[in-house]
Amino acid sequence: MSAATGPVVVVGGGVVGLCTAYYLAAAGLPVEVVERRQLGSGASRGNAGWVCLSHSTPVPAPGVVRYALRSLGRPDSPLYLRPLPDPGFVRWLWRFWRSSTPAAFRRGYAAVAALNRDTFGLFDGLREAGVDTTLTRPGMVHAFLSPAEARHHLAIQREMADGHYPVPDDITTGAGAHLLDAALSPAVRAAYLVEGEGVVDPEAFARALGDALAASGVKIHENAEVTGFRTAGGSVTALRTADRELPCSAVVVAAGMRSPALLRFLGHHLPLQAGKGYSFSVDLDPAPRHTLYFGERRAVASPIGGTTRIGGTMELSGNNNRLDWRRIVAVALASRHYLGRWFDDPDDLVGLIRDPWVGGRPFLPDGLPVIDRVPGHDNAFAATGHGMLGVTLGPVTGHRLAEYVATGRRPEALVPFRFDRLGR
Repeated sequence: MSAATGPVVVVGGGVVGLCTAYYLAAAGLPVEVVERRQLGSGASRGNAGWVCLSHSTPVPAPGVVRYALRSLGRPDSPLYLRPLPDPGFVRWLWRFWRSSTPAAFRRGYAAVAALNRDTFGLFDGLREAGVDTTLTRPGMVHAFLSPAEARHHLAIQREMADGHYPVPDDITTGAGAHLLDAALSPAVRAAYLVEGEGVVDPEAFARALGDALAASGVKIHENAEVTGFRTAGGSVTALRTADRELPCSAVVVAAGMRSPALLRFLGHHLPLQAGKGYSFSVDLDPAPRHTLYFGERRAVASPIGGTTRIGGTMELSGNNNRLDWRRIVAVALASRHYLGRWFDDPDDLVGLIRDPWVGGRPFLPDGLPVIDRVPGHDNAFAATGHGMLGVTLGPVTGHRLAEYVATGRRPEALVPFRFDRLGR
């Protein structure tokens, strides 16, 4: 770490930033957190809350580009691509396509799987230390309308699992498939259960981390936007906000979609695009007991906080948080294939659902996060680009990055997430 005085300042109050701050403080370092809104108010707030191994894969994958191109002009598609007249967006899509080869996908998956190895152990450690993670491990039911699609998906999943997590030998078909979870409709004709997969209430988890940090003496600055950095001799010595300057011994940028603007202050371009996801909550009877993955429609349902959160879609339409109601309707209609006719007409949704949400999940073109020192600065680090894996990878990212910050030595598990890979 730099010889500069002051705390390590973590910029970003989502799950990744808060976990990083937690493990830095646990290592005995003075820490402060700066969040431009409230803790857990960004992409951490409305996501599905999954903590899982079976869906921890990079989004760029063989066939995904063809699937995206078929979505052009179809706002009801699970993967919706709306081209923008922006050269940066076009370059991002080109690099995304280059990352969608089988070899690139396998490298990315192997990197995430290696990083993910300690995930549940770290969640256990947080709970034992008094953090209310809200984690339960009901398992995940993968539900399909077609047995052929279910077998195809299970075969790929078994190959990718490679013994790292339990996968069933075969699918359940016919009338018995929907009995794996009482919430599933008889229209579900094939399903299988991956045991042990978890779910948290992401907003409550973020609050619990914030409470634990405050109790350990970490100062948290909410509603404080970083407007720049003061540097000297290759080190960041302070962060600037609208009304103050915060001295620091090191800085960690973990600010999701805000990260590129912050890293530009340090002379680096980070090609992040928002993969917009949508969700809402609804009371179902019966409610799901497991997390549910709706295979053909790529939508999900999670039991969170006494209600059911239904979510889905990957919308590439620029870096904005505009909520397109058509996408909420599309997710609801997709879920009805698997959960039954829980509403009759899309106009009913206004009175049935709560907390309609859209969030910009930060994606780099190869689908992997960057967890590394910022080149040219000996005490600046970045942890962003986790896409849909921020909750799953939050604790292990924070744990490994805190080790890097404290010792100056990059852990082996972080090698695939280097900053310099983005310049290739």
